[in-house]
Amino acid sequence: MHNTCLNCSEPVTTKYCGNCGQKTSTHRYSLKHFIEHDFIHGVWHVDKGILFTLKELFTRPGNSVREYILGKRVNYFNVITLLLLTATISSLFSHYSGMDYSVLVSDNVKETMNSFQELTTSYFKIFLLLTIPFNSFFSYLWFRKAGFNYSEHIVLNAYKTGGDMIALLIFTLITFLFNNSATLITAYFFAFTIFSLVYGLWFYSQFFSQSGYSKVSLFFRSLMIPVSFIIFQSGVGFIGGIIASFLKT
Repeated sequence: MHNTCLNCSEPVTTKYCGNCGQKTSTHRYSLKHFIEHDFIHGVWHVDKGILFTLKELFTRPGNSVREYILGKRVNYFNVITLLLLTATISSLFSHYSGMDYSVLVSDNVKETMNSFQELTTSYFKIFLLLTIPFNSFFSYLWFRKAGFNYSEHIVLNAYKTGGDMIALLIFTLITFLFNNSATLITAYFFAFTIFSLVYGLWFYSQFFSQSGYSKVSLFFRSLMIPVSFIIFQSGVGFIGGIIASFLKT
C-alpha cells in the first residue's frame, strides 16, 4: 500500500482511495503483474473508461500513458481489452470491405515470398500485435536512461498499437466508399504508414518528455524506434528468403 494515492495524490489509509476509488495496492509494472493481472483481467473483463482512453490516445497520447504507467489508472480502459476489441472490430470490417491484398503482389513475387512476408501482407493486424514486444525492445534500448523497465515499455507500446489499430479501423471504414483496387489498397497502406510514423513520433516524444532528453534527442530517439524495427524486419525477411531458397534447392 501507498500512503498517497498514485492517481489523485490524496492521502490514503484504506485499501481504496476515498477520493477516486483506485486501489492503494497499485504499483509499477512487472512481467508477472502484466501476465497475471492485465492479460487475464483484460481477456475476461470489460472495464469502464473506453471513451476517456480514446480521447487521451488522440489528444495527449504519450503524457496520458506515462501517467497511467506511473499509477493514474482508475479512469483508463484496459490495454489488453482495447487491443482485442479493436483487432476484432477491424478484422470484421476488413472482411466485409472486400479488400483483396493479393492484388498488390504479382504471381512471380508470391512464389518467392517467405512466411514472414506473407504474414505482414495478409494478416496485417496480427502482425501489428506481434510487433509490440519488438518495438518495446527498441524503445527500451533507445530510452533506457528514462528509468522504465521492459514490462512498462510493453504497456506503452501496447497503447501505441491500440491507437494505430483504431486509426486502421477508421481507414478501413473509409474504403467502403470506394471500389476495391490495387490503387485503393496502396493508398490505404500508405496513409496508415504515414499516420503510424507521425503518431509514433508524437507518442514517444510526449511519453519521454520528462525524462531529461533534449528536444533534438527526443525526436531522434523516437524516430530510431521505427527505423530500428524496419532494419530488423528487413533482416529477418532477407534471412528467411535465403533459407527458403536454400530449402528449395
